[in-house]
Amino acid sequence: MTIEQQHPIETPFTAASTADDVLAGLDLTGKNVIITGGAGGLGLEVTRALSKAGASITVAARNAERATVTLAGIDHVEVSELDLLEPASIDAFANRYLATGRPLHILINNAGNAYGKLTLDARGYEAGFAAFHLGHFQLTLALHPALQAAHGARIVNVSSGAHRTSDIRWDDLHFSQGYHGNLAYGQVKTAGVLFAVELDRCWAGEDIRAFAVHPGISVASNLAHLEQGTFTMRQLQAMGLVDESEQPIIDPEHEKKTPQQAAATIVFGATSPLLDGIGGVYLKNSNVAPVDPTPWGPTPVGEKPIVLSDAAPHALDPKSAQRLWELSEKLLTR
Repeated sequence: MTIEQQHPIETPFTAASTADDVLAGLDLTGKNVIITGGAGGLGLEVTRALSKAGASITVAARNAERATVTLAGIDHVEVSELDLLEPASIDAFANRYLATGRPLHILINNAGNAYGKLTLDARGYEAGFAAFHLGHFQLTLALHPALQAAHGARIVNVSSGAHRTSDIRWDDLHFSQGYHGNLAYGQVKTAGVLFAVELDRCWAGEDIRAFAVHPGISVASNLAHLEQGTFTMRQLQAMGLVDESEQPIIDPEHEKKTPQQAAATIVFGATSPLLDGIGGVYLKNSNVAPVDPTPWGPTPVGEKPIVLSDAAPHALDPKSAQRLWELSEKLLTR
């Protein structure tokens, strides 16, 4: 993939399209899906939509018991325990899936937490990077045989326009010199895009294509962040995401979406035939996003112009993508 290939294509979808809109007319019967974090937030909406289209879904969840309760009543779904901060848990999950002999047609690397302060895993790695990138990196490589067996597979990394806030901090990956939550989040989301770029370069010849996705902002599917202390209701109101009655403001053209709208681009990357022959690109609004080199600015989320969420060149750099892959391999062996 080159930056020249990162440009919109012809699609019938808009920022207001839903996951069901994207899946209309598609029959996913016989398709096997793994989604991390598929029992909460946008992951739950993706699970519901893919199930309705006939896919068989394995939801990877840190709390399998709670996920099973949440997913009760959704067809074609099973739950398997996975903790992305625990390498042994990742290997155990992958081994359980590989033992079934089932091919894997779609892998959605979705799970991830926002941390309000510096949090390190048992290895001393910044926890957001360790879970969302390194955990998914280890998982994806472990599932490679099942992806190969599908003879046509897709990998979707759920990233964000927040990738624009930070490149990979090559000299201070784990914030030993001082933590900044927005930069930590941006680094994680840049890693998701770079991982998709290098995955596609490495595996496209095996008919395994990879995408990174910006879903948009869906407050309704992420109110759990209030409980975690990431945002207060007053802060959400100040950002123009919640109104005075504490209800989410919906304005898809300016990134503020319902959960069904925010899930659309994830499902688009996972299933749409419009992406056949394409890979290693960053998607938004159920399309390939354009490249925008504009530096990240101070414009609040709730104000116009539209939030800067197009693809930043640093996240598409093939040399950085290869460098991150090699670094990730080293970090997993320490």
